[in-house]
Amino acid sequence: MKEFLIAPDPKAASLSENLQGIDQSGDAISLPVVVEKPLTLFLNGQEIVTMMTIGDYPDYLALGYLLNQNMLHADDKVTGIDYDEDLGVVVVRTERETDFEDKLKKKTQTSGCAQGTVFGDVMEKFEDIVLDTDAVLKTSWIYDLSRKINQQPSLYLEAGAIHGCVLCEGDRPLIYMEDVGRHNAIDKIAGYMWRHGISPRDKIFYTTGRLTSEMVIKTVQMQLSIVISRSGFTAWGVDLARQANLTLIGRARGKRFVCLSGAERLVFDADPAKIPDEPRKYQRKAAQ
Repeated sequence: MKEFLIAPDPKAASLSENLQGIDQSGDAISLPVVVEKPLTLFLNGQEIVTMMTIGDYPDYLALGYLLNQNMLHADDKVTGIDYDEDLGVVVVRTERETDFEDKLKKKTQTSGCAQGTVFGDVMEKFEDIVLDTDAVLKTSWIYDLSRKINQQPSLYLEAGAIHGCVLCEGDRPLIYMEDVGRHNAIDKIAGYMWRHGISPRDKIFYTTGRLTSEMVIKTVQMQLSIVISRSGFTAWGVDLARQANLTLIGRARGKRFVCLSGAERLVFDADPAKIPDEPRKYQRKAAQ
């Protein structure tokens, strides 16, 4: 499988716009700024949620959200996905009849940026999932993935104020999604995997955002065994990762990283002293 089957298009006109302002010296500037817009998701005839998103890949976002909320089953047959850009509405239709009136009454606002929301029991099915114990993570892959992903043209490098999530295999980044909330970006990846029949086996999940409880729960539900993040952890996120035997790598920047769960999957095949420092132009704000 080749690298970057999907990657951000930082020049896409609909994802950012140039705004005029002044800088600290009072000089006029023109600055690219990320666009966010509401997207209301319907499952069959029922309104589920309105999400704030940059607006790309609404079909994958809708499918991934429903999968990660346990509203769409892995064996469901989707009969149609209709998207109306003007109305900001996406409708997913399934062969199976659905009704989540009771589930929608129990809403949890998560720690995700842009106010992520989950419905029902956030731990639903979590304890029943068994992750791949044979998966391995070479430390050379951590360094290679960080370099390739960080230097790939992206909306972050163009305009900032956005998160990226990437599905990887070995040292190859495959599916790179961005959004104003990392929970949206991971849902897009979940939707892409489901629609294209991509197995989570031997895959690695990479994110630029914090490893919070929500991100750990979503990753485990997607049956991914290894997570790498440029950012840090929350204590509950680490606790959940340890419960699920998820390999959790954080603060992966340049030659550094920290593992707080699942260290038995690590294979130390690279000497950190021989890894070059990360060029400043590609550093995210947390590294500067």
